[in-house]
Amino acid sequence: MSNEKAAIRNWTRTQSRLGRQAARSVVGAGLLSSLVGIGQVWCVAVVLGHALVNWKMAEAAGPMPVWPFLAFPVLAILRALVMVQADTGAARAGIAARRRLRGEVLASVLTGGPALLRRVHSGVLASTIVDRVEALDGFFGRWIPASILWIAAPVAILIPIAFVQPHAALVLGLCGIAVPFGQALFGIGAAVASRNQFLAMTRLQARFLDRVKGIATIVLAGRAEDETRKLGDAAEELRQRTMKVLRVAFLSSASIDCAMVVALIAIAIMDGRQALALQAEGSAPALVHAVTAGLFVLLAVPEFFAPLRGLALAYQDRAHAQGAATAVLELPEAQDRPAPEGARTVNANGVMVSFDDVSFSWDPARGLALDHVSFTVPAGETLILAGASGSGKSTIMELLLGFIQPDTGRVLFNGAPLDSIVPDALARMVSWIGQKPVLFAGTLRENILFAKPDASDAELQAALKSAAVDQFLPSLPEGLETRIGEGGFGLSGGQAQRIAIARAYLKNAPVLLLDEPTAHLDPATEKSVFESLQRLAVGRTVILATHSAAVHMFKGRRIDLAGGRVISRQGAA
Repeated sequence: MSNEKAAIRNWTRTQSRLGRQAARSVVGAGLLSSLVGIGQVWCVAVVLGHALVNWKMAEAAGPMPVWPFLAFPVLAILRALVMVQADTGAARAGIAARRRLRGEVLASVLTGGPALLRRVHSGVLASTIVDRVEALDGFFGRWIPASILWIAAPVAILIPIAFVQPHAALVLGLCGIAVPFGQALFGIGAAVASRNQFLAMTRLQARFLDRVKGIATIVLAGRAEDETRKLGDAAEELRQRTMKVLRVAFLSSASIDCAMVVALIAIAIMDGRQALALQAEGSAPALVHAVTAGLFVLLAVPEFFAPLRGLALAYQDRAHAQGAATAVLELPEAQDRPAPEGARTVNANGVMVSFDDVSFSWDPARGLALDHVSFTVPAGETLILAGASGSGKSTIMELLLGFIQPDTGRVLFNGAPLDSIVPDALARMVSWIGQKPVLFAGTLRENILFAKPDASDAELQAALKSAAVDQFLPSLPEGLETRIGEGGFGLSGGQAQRIAIARAYLKNAPVLLLDEPTAHLDPATEKSVFESLQRLAVGRTVILATHSAAVHMFKGRRIDLAGGRVISRQGAA
């Protein structure tokens, strides 16, 4: 637990250090705003001081000065402009930091790959990428500036107060010093409450996502009311934890209110005695000065405590950052590896793929998913992985995609260990087509060009013809501009696979991984898709995992798998 807290503190400090540079303009604007506010307070104090003394002493103090009436609106406009600049700077700092953090989190998710979903729920990942990163806007836009201003601004305000009334500056300083102790006392509770709130929200999101995915099964099993009640309980837990966070925040604010009231009472008593004594002496100029100084200090008290109140309000943002750190630190560290010497990323001479005594286990209690598997696929040749479900075919595919690392042994591309190849280079070398193509909501053109956005029209037409997409395009309402839904909604299974094949044609990667590409297709469509895949496989290193009877259409090496072991070989694989 102590190691976890230390990791959270280190992460928070790192983010604070990275955010301070962007927050400099916000800090400068906040400091200037406080000083301009003190100028406004002096204008008000001068006007009220003269008005009160003239009223009390029959205008013996002289005429009302005009300059405060001119200076106050100018200072008000200046302060408004400064505050706009501060808010704009805070927004920019938050946007830049969230963009950076979201990129880091996405890089960590890509590093973990699909294997990450086996230990982190997809709802938790979505919450981390969207909600938790978004909640850090206040940390960078408010907390970091406030963590500097809560010292700098009160000190700057105390300087003119000390020239006017030294004893009032001493009282304000002592009350200001007492505030952080109260903040620290309630801040610990706020951080814990915020982390618990985020945990409850994450559990609710994960549960809701699971229930939405399995809604049909839940209804058929007659468990709809039970699951509704459980979702209600999770929502109630989130409500209670949220209210607890608010209670702690209100208590934190109360400590500032108490300190401010004490300061106001103490200064008012001291200044009141001095004003009464001067009034008894009948010295109008001295009384004007004393009343003006007293009013100035009293009106400056809210300005003095405003940065401290801003820190208290922003402390909740710091608690959000600590809650986000808990989720971010659970993700794998993003990898940034240099390219190995001699690693080939072009298809001029093709890519040879090798497994050298590879073993892998998803769960030690369940045994090895791959048990000392070795094979070699020369450049430009095909390897067929055959075997029943659970024999290890998909595990081999995930290893080749770099989503997981072998427990023992090596995966080699042209003799270079796979884990030493830069992820971007690996992505350029490999095309993958699975059981269900990854299609997104948009036009067919956008889905195909996703592989190569700058492809020429001639390249696009060649890919359409090679994948036989041109055979069904005329039947679609808008041809290539036809819009489809997420996951290829609106297309048949065979049509969706052809879109994926056309995308692979455009990418033109030297290695082609086919993971049950014709599963769930009828025999006629399966045969047609295999014909397109045969054309795509020409000149490429192909690894095909399938248990289809139509696999005979592919000529090449073959290994049969069972229980993660190679039980037979055909060819020299």
